[in-house]
Amino acid sequence: MEAYCVKCKTKREMQDTQPVFTANGAPATRGICPVCGTKLMRMGRTEAHTGLNAEIAPAKERVKRSGKLVIVESPAKARTVGRFLGKGYTVKASVGHVRDLLRSQLSVDVENGFTPKYRVPNEKRQVVKEIKALAQTAEEVYLATDPDREGEAIAWHLLESASLDPKITQRVVFHEITEPAVADAFAHPRGINMELVDAQQARRVLDRLVGYNLSPLLWRKVRSRLSAGRVQSVALRMVVEREREIDAFIPVEYWSIAAEFLPEGGKDKFIARLMRVDGAEPELGSEAAVQPLLADMEKAAYAIRAIKRGERKRSPSPPFITSTLQQDASRRLGYTARRTMALAQQLYEGIDVGTGGAVGLITYMRTDSTNVSELAQAEARQYVQERFGEQFLPAAPPKYKTKARGAQEAHEAIRPTSAMRTPDSIKEFLNRDQFRLYQLVWQRFLASQMSAAIFDTLSVDIAGKGQSHEYLLRTSGSTVRFLGFLVVYEEARDEDKQAEEEGEARIPADLAEGQVQRLLRLLPEQHFTQPPPRYTEATLVRALEEHGIGRPSTYAPILSTIQQRGYVLRDNKRLLPTETGFLVNDLITEHFPNVVDLGFTARMEADLDRIAEGAQPWVQTIQEFYGPFAQQVQLAEQRIPEMKAELEPIGRACPRCGHDLVIRWGRYGKFISCSNFPECRYTEAWLEKIGVHCPKDNGEIVERKTRKGRIFYGCANYPACDFTSWKRPLPVACPNCGGLLVVAGKRSA
Repeated sequence: MEAYCVKCKTKREMQDTQPVFTANGAPATRGICPVCGTKLMRMGRTEAHTGLNAEIAPAKERVKRSGKLVIVESPAKARTVGRFLGKGYTVKASVGHVRDLLRSQLSVDVENGFTPKYRVPNEKRQVVKEIKALAQTAEEVYLATDPDREGEAIAWHLLESASLDPKITQRVVFHEITEPAVADAFAHPRGINMELVDAQQARRVLDRLVGYNLSPLLWRKVRSRLSAGRVQSVALRMVVEREREIDAFIPVEYWSIAAEFLPEGGKDKFIARLMRVDGAEPELGSEAAVQPLLADMEKAAYAIRAIKRGERKRSPSPPFITSTLQQDASRRLGYTARRTMALAQQLYEGIDVGTGGAVGLITYMRTDSTNVSELAQAEARQYVQERFGEQFLPAAPPKYKTKARGAQEAHEAIRPTSAMRTPDSIKEFLNRDQFRLYQLVWQRFLASQMSAAIFDTLSVDIAGKGQSHEYLLRTSGSTVRFLGFLVVYEEARDEDKQAEEEGEARIPADLAEGQVQRLLRLLPEQHFTQPPPRYTEATLVRALEEHGIGRPSTYAPILSTIQQRGYVLRDNKRLLPTETGFLVNDLITEHFPNVVDLGFTARMEADLDRIAEGAQPWVQTIQEFYGPFAQQVQLAEQRIPEMKAELEPIGRACPRCGHDLVIRWGRYGKFISCSNFPECRYTEAWLEKIGVHCPKDNGEIVERKTRKGRIFYGCANYPACDFTSWKRPLPVACPNCGGLLVVAGKRSA
């Protein structure tokens, strides 16, 4: 009797056979596999199995199969897809991953080809059991997980963990959850792409090898609760190094000189800036260097030397990819990367907008491609023509070049599933955050398909002749001649870049070459060079992308991880490393320089891309990394000294038991605890004194944090004194009234 042995993974002739009946009443054969010895086990009147399929019936299938089973990740997606497919389809949600490496151990066999040891977690066993039961009676099974590497891996894990029959199981992929897209996907099913699975598996194994080797090392050498990871350690290094650049920065003084003029015979004043002195760029490094020029310029004669008129075109930005969506949502809406992706997931999976059921509002939000389908472009052009007119359309639909390294060109950019579905038309069906993000995606996409904006530019050079020097001053400005895409959307400015438009001057319309200009006043201004700004989530994502580190699905987890572990704080949108962050970064950088090397990490991402393309075996990639890395771990074990510090008393007794209170370290840095731990579990927050006294009761002002990690300043005598300030108080009094001075401005530390 021939049957399939799961343990041997092959069909075998069973020995010592005798007729029995399976659970569904179909005749089967009880026997023993001649290779592994696996037996059928009798359970009452039915058959169970330890190594054979439960239905090891004859080759002719006895189970009556009907209907089609579709497996997706989330219940929301299941509801939307199920409504589109209709009768005959059962749509089941796996609720994310169904199988992963064991948490309690490395779960990677480094001696035998880095074989992963996967396990279905307890909370997912019932889900897998239900999927397996549904699949046993289904005529066809479709794996409709997300269209990226992680989604491909989830599909493969479902196939393996639920023992799905490969003969009737197919993979379907759609980048938007709309009825046409879903129908098209089911009309063109395919098998699981094991190259994508291998790339995701390689990433998972790499991260496990790094994390499960470095973290225990830090526990042994420094203190418990520390951890390190492959990609997040690189992000942490960038934040730490930026902070050290700021600390080491020495400001340099420089000056600028502007002049206010009134044209001869005119009424409108304007301002021009000094550009050249005797044909060269002036060196204005101090007030001493500026004063002689100011004296000479006061007596100089001025006239317009040249007027230059021109035209400047400004093209729209491409539609969003994951990184640019996170950046713009941060700048415009103040959303974290994690919040942005959670909202985008809701819009992608589907919301009922008065259509009688949920419908996906945007395309898949984890993408690094700026491609747009021809149908979407045609619909956008139709909307623009009807709403704004023919002049707002370019001659041909624009094509944008994807800049991201290793971008998956088969994917599309993030766009609305229908340009005709305007934000205002569905506003009543969305909550505030969903609406704001959808509006951002819709506006950006529509603008990307529109004509460039056109500006008329004007530049005026004013020549001045003094007793000692000749001067060239310039003013420039622009006016909008044609708004183009700006009627819909204008990209938010980067937090770290000054707006050029803000410095544009208002220029009188009646200027002419040779016209004499009367100097009204000189405007000297002192400046100091500024240190590089701290990263925001938006600028850190951009920096990671520019260095080729991480991929669309990893940006948000990277940022969340370094904050959740207490290595980085988010204060006024800026990322500040903690003491723990400095410590972990310094140890990893010293002993594992390649792990946190930007170039090395980028090359590893490129290797993962090659695995996904089928150009490189994943085991070879892991081996090339792990050999040197394992040696580094051994050396670090020998070289890193024991850094576990003695508990530091703070000079107060525990209010519960009278023992000394001491400083300990936890996940988020310092805290105060009883030295009699664990018998006494008294703790309190560590409050950092800033050397300033409270204006209310003269107590010490300390640095505190909200539950969300935002820093503020308050009196150490709270709750007896309720003084608080979001801005950092300074240790000097106001020279006018003697009050408390605080640091002002968006970049306050």
